Amino acid sequence: MGYWTLELASYLEDAPWPATRDELIDYAERTGAPIEVIENLKELEDDGEPYESIEEIWPDYPTADDDFYYEEE
Repeated sequence: MGYWTLELASYLEDAPWPATRDELIDYAERTGAPIEVIENLKELEDDGEPYESIEEIWPDYPTADDDFYYEEE
């Protein structure tokens, strides 16, 4: 499992969610994210299903409003 920090995860805040692993890697490369971000993304499981948000990649990601994540269920 990759090692995420708030700084690293912040590079994915504006990614085109939902996104597949490959789309996230492409986005990170195009936006000049640090190599650690790209390496972390390459370690993700790739089952073809898109990731809905940064929280699916890094569950500890702090959100401005923690209730926001549950609104869609």
